[in-house]
Amino acid sequence: MFPELWQPWIAVAIVIIVFSGIQLRRGTPPDVWFLFGLVALAVFGILSPRDALAGFANPAVITVGALLAVTAGLRSTGLLDWLGHKLLGGVRTEGSALWRLSTLIPASAFLLNTALVAMLMPVLIEWCRRNRISPSRLLIPLSFLTVLGGVCSLVGTSTNIVVNGMLRTESEVRAARLAEHDDDVKRGKAEPYSPQERARREAFIHDVRTMGMFEVGYVGFPCAIVGLAYLMTIARKLLPDRTEMLEQLGDQRREYLLEMLVQPDCPLIGQTVEKAGLRHLPGLFLIEIDRHGDQLTPVKPNDVVRNDDRLIFTGVVSTIVDLEKIPGLVPAADMTYEFQPQTKQQRVLCEVVLSRTSPLVGATVREANFREQYNAAVVAVHRNGARVTNKIGSIRLEPGDTLLLQTRGEFIATYRNSPDFYLISSVDDFQARRHDKALVAGVLVVLLIVWLSLSDLFTGWEAFSGLTSPAIVTLGVAALMMGFGCLRPNDARGALDLQVLIAIAASLCLGQALSRSGAADMLAGSMAASIGQNPYLLMIAIYIVALVFTEMMSNNAVAAMLFPLAVSIAYQGDWSPRPFIMAITIAASLSFITPIGYQTNLMVMGPGGYRPSDFVRVGLPLTICVTITALVLIPLVWPF
Repeated sequence: MFPELWQPWIAVAIVIIVFSGIQLRRGTPPDVWFLFGLVALAVFGILSPRDALAGFANPAVITVGALLAVTAGLRSTGLLDWLGHKLLGGVRTEGSALWRLSTLIPASAFLLNTALVAMLMPVLIEWCRRNRISPSRLLIPLSFLTVLGGVCSLVGTSTNIVVNGMLRTESEVRAARLAEHDDDVKRGKAEPYSPQERARREAFIHDVRTMGMFEVGYVGFPCAIVGLAYLMTIARKLLPDRTEMLEQLGDQRREYLLEMLVQPDCPLIGQTVEKAGLRHLPGLFLIEIDRHGDQLTPVKPNDVVRNDDRLIFTGVVSTIVDLEKIPGLVPAADMTYEFQPQTKQQRVLCEVVLSRTSPLVGATVREANFREQYNAAVVAVHRNGARVTNKIGSIRLEPGDTLLLQTRGEFIATYRNSPDFYLISSVDDFQARRHDKALVAGVLVVLLIVWLSLSDLFTGWEAFSGLTSPAIVTLGVAALMMGFGCLRPNDARGALDLQVLIAIAASLCLGQALSRSGAADMLAGSMAASIGQNPYLLMIAIYIVALVFTEMMSNNAVAAMLFPLAVSIAYQGDWSPRPFIMAITIAASLSFITPIGYQTNLMVMGPGGYRPSDFVRVGLPLTICVTITALVLIPLVWPF
């Protein structure tokens, strides 16, 4: 549509508008700006409609979506819960908690960072409340440690996956061009390349090959170690101590009486109360063990949990939900409670307040027969802000009693206006766990890791191309999780973050537009003219550009749009593109200075009571440390 001479400038202008819009118009989601840029590129003829939409079928987008589903499968089977509760078991001091959190580095190398932070943040906050430590002392380290772990493997962060997808595309395009030129030579339409030129092109194609499973970790892991050393020493002096957050985490919350039955398959059997982690539960107190009519009270740390024990707790809803996730431990107040994983997944938890006209008033919990009247089961009881000390099954219900119920999903809609209840509300963050599928989910994730790790062995084997594609591998494991019942299809669909996927797909096309329009070559020439022909200085410059941009917008978008620039700089200077591409990959993944630079930073900002200046104070020295480490190691690992 427009002269070819103008196209690089139009492409650059559209990218600048998208960047500026994301920064200045905070009310508009980033994915909307990326879609605007995508449409503009097609309208101005920079990309054909087919190319403009190709990003949505890019393997990187599919891989990220499949990994989101796999992570949801780990959550639904209780494996992430198990990891969270094992992490801080028995820890009492801030320093010990930080050391335990350091184990997130290997964990986040294989699990999506946002899922880890979402799962561990409530556990960490409750630990802080119980130990009278401000969450502001630990939530920034939680976010930073997961970010550091993400650069240790190919699947640690979506940025690595995006860059790997672009490497695959670049390699295929350049190989196709070389083959096309060879065909033209055979037909007499072109002159053959000199041996030196052909060797140069073949070497370049080799250097834009896809990444190995742990290739980025050659530099990412040393960066993580340096970052961990900083967080364990200097950062502890810089972290804020917001004591007002402790007041918000006070104990003035509704406490229930809860009775749990230990079933034969419970993993706590044979463990002491202390070792089983039942003595210092956040917001929950074990007041009694009923063993076939014998009462053990007060409960001692060395009392051993046995099959068929009834454990009597008082505590808050959030911890009751966590306790209910332990396999083989089920509420005993109402034995109509669903504890089989297959049927339990169809049920939810909700709170109800009994009205004065409720037919349940005056009846005990056992006599009320909730299953027959409401297709519900009583989990716990709360009364008038005080702890109820009777056996839960023999409590006579009174007006104003708050009951925690296990119900079907339609319960709230059916009884919202019922005169039997003053109030009905669902319990947030409750999802029944398929503990019976936890082993299957664990095996499938190990299969995924091994599969991706060994895929390099089959690179170049056309017959095994499906085995080398991360998109096919992760899709296959996600499908197996649904096939084996680890994950319901509806939950898999719900796990897909469309905003993230749309932003990745559109930003990939913006990067492609910079390459095809010639804008990347133009910018590469400008950088080389201003900085000189020193590849190390050019690598530093492109690293810093990626680092600054990723603090202001999506790290995936930064990597996608700077990738063509890195390739052009390397090709024009006759250098290997590997160090430039890895510089972008690592810089775009390590965002610590602003809360908007990485999603996990935003997630911890509110609960930690942080201000933007806190991220600058703690994150800037960390950024300097990992930047120096990366810039020293990158040219050593991937020479120019």
